[in-house]
Amino acid sequence: MTQSGPPSSTPTTNSSAVNPSPTPTPFNYGSAPIRGVNLGGWFVLEPWITPSIFQNTNNSGIIDEYSMGQILGHDVMLDILTPHWETWITEDDFKDIAAAGLNHVRIPLGYWSVPLTSSDTNYNTSVSPYVPGAWPYFLQALSWAKSNNLHVIVDLHGAPGSQNGFDNSGQRTGNPTWGNDAATVGRTLDVLKFVAGKAGGMIDVLELLNEPTAYRAGIPDVLRKFWRDGYNVVRQAAGDDIKVMIGDGFLGVENWSNFLTYPSAQGVFMDFHSYQIFNYNQIELSRPDHIKYSCQVLDELRSFEQSNIFTIIGEWSSAITDCAKWLNGRGVGARWDGTWQPGLQTFGSCDGYTGSMDDFSDDYKTFLRQYFESQVEIGEGIQGWVYWTWKAENADDWSYQKGLEGGWIPQDPTDRQYPNLCD
Repeated sequence: MTQSGPPSSTPTTNSSAVNPSPTPTPFNYGSAPIRGVNLGGWFVLEPWITPSIFQNTNNSGIIDEYSMGQILGHDVMLDILTPHWETWITEDDFKDIAAAGLNHVRIPLGYWSVPLTSSDTNYNTSVSPYVPGAWPYFLQALSWAKSNNLHVIVDLHGAPGSQNGFDNSGQRTGNPTWGNDAATVGRTLDVLKFVAGKAGGMIDVLELLNEPTAYRAGIPDVLRKFWRDGYNVVRQAAGDDIKVMIGDGFLGVENWSNFLTYPSAQGVFMDFHSYQIFNYNQIELSRPDHIKYSCQVLDELRSFEQSNIFTIIGEWSSAITDCAKWLNGRGVGARWDGTWQPGLQTFGSCDGYTGSMDDFSDDYKTFLRQYFESQVEIGEGIQGWVYWTWKAENADDWSYQKGLEGGWIPQDPTDRQYPNLCD
């Protein structure tokens, strides 16, 4: 479904989202498991999710949304982004997600898409070289979710200065600066306040920041304070009904014991991301060992949750290789086939592991089903799961949509061909 401009039914920048009809029943967190999918690559570009957008610039220096704005400028980039915002995810996708038995969507959002003005913050409001304009589409997405009885996790995926240096923060850099000064953190809190205040009634869970790298010097203490301050900002702006989600900052959940627990805080979730492909110790695992590893993760998360806060696995996928084109960054190869850093260990060809499912063997698709079910077991053993991601142009091993079509993701997420994989 294509639109000719910003959604006409969407509120303007300064208004709250319109309550949709029908209003879904509040989700019974703590009793019913979250079963969801991420809408990746929509409001924060990622080269591996939509490689065509980057290829069509004919400029290999464009490696993320930040450099695209730097090199192409506002007007050219807006001409690229507008049709993307209009067509990458449409209401039909929300209908298909609901029809697949899922109950949540997680929507990544960059700070540059939140229209702060000088009346909302004492910090700089410029987002250059990013190009703003996604906010009306974001509000439209909230409306589509509610009208299709889907609950919403909104995730601040990119913060000022970049919280991790990954292209999925908007800026791929070896020197992320979020947390190095009060301005980046303060501005982020004002963004969260704006989102909670303007759209909080349409959001079930607000995730304060995606994947901050807390292993950087000085950041652990900054992050602990930010999680507390972010929690308070959301509560002040939107009340107690909205849930608040934090992450482990790549430190492991055990580093967050007795943090933001009841009664000093309430309605707080921990988001743990589980991929087994971004280091050599994991990518070399045999297929049975990938499943065994998943089951060990469940034990760790369940142990943490029992004495701390509700926990979900908020990103994971069916992929067992890092072969998807540009998954490690535009122009960067894969560990699997030795193109990431030549001279290091290799595991084979990428042929038949990613790209089109037409090239997937029956044996591979059978394993993808087993691996999917093992990771669903992790989520169902805690408070739930959110798959990454709904769609990708040329990486069917990552696509929930293609998994449904190809049969390695069941039409009903509770269906098990391989029950009790973790017993």
